[in-house]
Amino acid sequence: MQPTRSLLRLALLVSLAMLAFAANSLLCRLALRGGHIDAASFTVLRLGSGALVLALLLVLRRRWSLCAGNWLSALALFVYAAGFSFAYLQLDAASGALLLFGAVQTSMLGHGVWRGERLSLLQWVGVLLALTGLAILLLPGASAPPVQPALLMLLAGAGWALYSLRGRTAGDATRNTAGNFLRALVLALPLLLLGDRQADGPGWLCALLSGALASGGGYALWYAVLPALRATQAATIQLSVPLLTALAGVLLLDGSFGWRRALACMLLPGGVALSLWARHPR
Repeated sequence: MQPTRSLLRLALLVSLAMLAFAANSLLCRLALRGGHIDAASFTVLRLGSGALVLALLLVLRRRWSLCAGNWLSALALFVYAAGFSFAYLQLDAASGALLLFGAVQTSMLGHGVWRGERLSLLQWVGVLLALTGLAILLLPGASAPPVQPALLMLLAGAGWALYSLRGRTAGDATRNTAGNFLRALVLALPLLLLGDRQADGPGWLCALLSGALASGGGYALWYAVLPALRATQAATIQLSVPLLTALAGVLLLDGSFGWRRALACMLLPGGVALSLWARHPR
C-alpha cells in the first residue's frame, strides 16, 4: 500500500508542476491581451514575485544564500522572461507555447550535437519531425504568427535552453534559481523605462500569480520531485506542457485551433519523444 501511495503522491506533484508551467503562458496572454498590463511591468513583477517566493522557501528551510546563482544564468533567465512577455503581446497562447517548446528542445538537441553527441538515424528522424512541426507553424499564411513576436519567442526558448543547460551542474537547484531570479530582476528593471507603464488589478494579479505560483512555486515543486524521476522520464513528462497550454488556450482564451496548431501539436512533441525514446529505449 505504501509504494502505491508514494506513486500517487509523486504523480499528483508532477501534474501540479506541469499545470503550473502551462499556466505561465495562459496568465501572460490573459494579462497582455486585454491591455491589463504592459509587457515590461509583467516581466518585472513576475521575476520579483518569483524571487520572493523562492527566497521565503529557502529562509524557512534555512538554506538562503546571497551568493547563490550567477550573472550569466541570470542573463539567460532574463532573456527568456522578457522575450516571453513581449512576444505574447501579439501571439496566442497555443502558438506561443509551441514556439517556446520547439526553440527549447531544438536548442538543447543542437547543443548536444555541437558537443559531439552522435545521433542515431531514429533520433535524426525525431529531430526532423520536430523541426517540420515548427516550420509548419511558421509558414506564411493568414493564421501564421507575426514574424517579430515569433522571433522573440524563439529567442526566449533559446534563453531558457541555455538556463537549463547551465542549471544541470549548478548544485542546489532551488537556491540557485532563487539567486538567478533576483539577479534577473535587477537586469529587468531598466525595461520599465521603455514606453508607458500601465497595470490594473487583473494585470497585477496575473503577473503576481505567474511569478509567485506558476514560476516560483512551480519550479520549487518540480525540483522537489525531480530526484525521484529518471532523466528521460523528466524530459518526456515535460512534453505535456505545450499540449496542455495549447488546448487550454483554445478553450479559455483564443477559441480557435486550426490545422497548423493541430499538426504542430503532433509533430513537435512527437518528434522530441521519438528522439528521447531512440536514445534511451528502456
